[in-house]
Amino acid sequence: MSNQIPIIDGKKFVPKKLLKKPLLIVIFVLINVAVIAITAFSEFGNSANAAKLEDVKINGWFLIPAVICFLVAITAEISKYVLMMYEMSKDKEHFDKAIARKVARRTVLLGKYYDNITPAAIGGQPFQIYYMRKHSGMKAGVSTSIPVFGMVAGQLGFIIIALICFLLGSASIDNAVLIGTAFFGLFFYAFWPITVMIATFLPESTAELINKIVKLLAKLHIVKNQKATVAKVELEVSEYAQCVRRILKTKGLFLKTVLLSLVFNTLIAMIPFFVLTAFGGDVDFLPCFVTTVAVTSAVYFIPTPGNSGAAEGAFFLVFSALSTGYVFWAMLVWRFFSYYIYILLGPIIYYIMHLEKKQAKNGKKEKREKE
Repeated sequence: MSNQIPIIDGKKFVPKKLLKKPLLIVIFVLINVAVIAITAFSEFGNSANAAKLEDVKINGWFLIPAVICFLVAITAEISKYVLMMYEMSKDKEHFDKAIARKVARRTVLLGKYYDNITPAAIGGQPFQIYYMRKHSGMKAGVSTSIPVFGMVAGQLGFIIIALICFLLGSASIDNAVLIGTAFFGLFFYAFWPITVMIATFLPESTAELINKIVKLLAKLHIVKNQKATVAKVELEVSEYAQCVRRILKTKGLFLKTVLLSLVFNTLIAMIPFFVLTAFGGDVDFLPCFVTTVAVTSAVYFIPTPGNSGAAEGAFFLVFSALSTGYVFWAMLVWRFFSYYIYILLGPIIYYIMHLEKKQAKNGKKEKREKE
């Protein structure tokens, strides 16, 4: 997720425009296909040593747990957002869980889509805030705080898992450089949760800092209406801080969100073990799990979309248990679960949104004709 507190002007945000014309959707899909093709070629283009697909023997039964891990992990992440939306709702008696789950599902999946197509994952969180403001029916401050807190809880969950792995399971990794780099990556994971807490409990200082930034942007002629922008930012920071404090004060909510994040991160880190086993790798669960967590932490600060390039190189440590010819296919399957599936789901969700919008327009048109 983004390492900045985003200020979103929904009217100017690109995804909204993408839904206006079918032609733009087609162009959008083609861009996604190009992104997938370019990324796949850069990651797996050097496949000269890969075994021929017809010669690869896969125990498909072990891919079933991998699929289950992914589905349960995503369900846990979506449930985390539904839980926060419910607890932050003023009218719990009329809270529509079906609509909330739909909003949460698209918020999560499209957020991860933008995370994986933008450098350093800067696009996911701003989109989540934009989408929740437009579709959740909640106030701007609440719609801002839920994605931010969801991301913070996710990073806290990973930090907890990583610390346990490094303190109790680091002996299973005979690679001091990897452990050192992984600890370095944890500092990047911890930076944003600490920043959020400062903004929450010191809102006046944060607003003052943002005020200075806006003034600087005004001098650079990036911001036109300085007073209006400052007033808007101060109001949103105040609402944001109040909502995050409310999340922290709501009994059990903080613990529940962190627990759901622990479930998500744990299950995602288990997938490489099942993929390796499916391709005939002789590995023990604990060393594979700890190495996966360490590598995930080590590549976190790499500023490429989806950590492309660095992730494949680093995860070779995990997949090196396989024969050379099988590494290519095993890593391709793993990257599908960790990267490509989000790239594929993005255009599909946008197309569904386009159909829903078109259907709504037709419904209004028919209603007017009947009247």
